[in-house]
Amino acid sequence: MADVLSTEEVRKQMKKVPEWELEGKAITKTIEFETFSDAIDYVNGVAEIAEDHDHHPDIDIRYTKVLLSLTTHSAGGLTPADFEAAAAIDSLEG
Repeated sequence: MADVLSTEEVRKQMKKVPEWELEGKAITKTIEFETFSDAIDYVNGVAEIAEDHDHHPDIDIRYTKVLLSLTTHSAGGLTPADFEAAAAIDSLEG
């Protein structure tokens, strides 16, 4: 299990994933799509990345809006794995 990052390390990592927001012991990102099908296609892409990284976000789908939340539950906070997964997820958009 990886160690939880310090506040300073989290600040540095947040600069690498600027579309994500720090919320307590997690980082979150909300994306809105034109259609429900587009949202589901995106979530399927996230699922593939999560499996590849063996690190799985919490996902909330609300019609065309997808909320992702990453934290390392077993460590009790943010670890490098969260930021690696976030960067990989960001690659889906572009």
